[in-house]
Amino acid sequence: MRIHKKKLRGGKRNTLVIAVLLFLAFGFLYSQIWKTPVLIDSGIVKHHLTFTGHSNRLWEVMFSPDGELLASGGVDGAVKIWRKKDGVVVHTLEHPVGVTALEFSPDGNYLATSSYDSTVRLWRVADGALLKTLSDHSKTVWDVAFSPDGNTIASSGEDNTIKLWDVNQGNLLRTLEGHSLNIWSVAFSPDGNKLASGSFDEEIKIWNVNDGKLIRTIAGHSEAVLSVAFSKDGQYLASGSDDSTVKLWDAVDWSLLRSFKGDSEHVYSVAFSPDGKWILSGGRDKNTLGEFLQNIFGDSVSNKGVTVRLWKLGDGSLVHTFAHHSNDVNSVAFSSDGAWVASASEDKSVSVWYLSE
Repeated sequence: MRIHKKKLRGGKRNTLVIAVLLFLAFGFLYSQIWKTPVLIDSGIVKHHLTFTGHSNRLWEVMFSPDGELLASGGVDGAVKIWRKKDGVVVHTLEHPVGVTALEFSPDGNYLATSSYDSTVRLWRVADGALLKTLSDHSKTVWDVAFSPDGNTIASSGEDNTIKLWDVNQGNLLRTLEGHSLNIWSVAFSPDGNKLASGSFDEEIKIWNVNDGKLIRTIAGHSEAVLSVAFSKDGQYLASGSDDSTVKLWDAVDWSLLRSFKGDSEHVYSVAFSPDGKWILSGGRDKNTLGEFLQNIFGDSVSNKGVTVRLWKLGDGSLVHTFAHHSNDVNSVAFSSDGAWVASASEDKSVSVWYLSE
């Protein structure tokens, strides 16, 4: 009988220890996942509309040059062209598989899209007609960009190459090789003479568009470079990375000028305001553990994290944070007049805000 009581007491102690450990584990998980976001309100940002209608996560959003339309695309294979003022869908451009990126031509007449099926497509915005399909990549095309004169399209992707295409003829002009891993982002300089690329190999490369030669390789990020963008005046290059930073580079000597770092795990997208005053960044809304659980249980509708940040270029200060989406933001954009910003999220929605300054 005494032995039985000892076993009973030992069992109670073990149960108590397990209960305490579970309580501590739950407390830790709760503290890591269910965090009230630290919001910064500049007073200059006002939410306008949220556009819904996609059936899967979004990869990109872009304003038309006149600022009246937005285009969004993602995994559902649909590109929706929305009217900014009221969110009405003007056209839906159907793809056979998911859309990875898109961009309006400088005159706003055309839209280029890239896709999981290794192609780039050129569409007419006025009626949504498909004009050309450009095929030479061997794997997923992850980004597409128009040159400032609208005559050239750059595309990059999982085959570790960048391709330059003639828009009018639809033929391949040249292939740029040098990255060792997936090239996630490409951007033309405002004068059209240079092209920047960001890759999973953690490098940024600067290319001469006219002859395809490599000008410079920029190292400084410690993880994949997911987004690159030139300022409108051509003085700066911004890059966003899985290392949780936005970096600002001098576009003359390519030196690092400043790093912007919030509390996000990854930065997926960066954009300059046209006047060069702001940098907008979009990325993850949770830490690694939170992302894992979010992938299992779905969007964090009641536990929204900060997904978009507005930074002041001059001193690097964080002036506004956005906690509107219930999942990661994969793309951010400014309108051409700088008065509007948009974000596209894995929660299948596009949100639009007005900036009063």
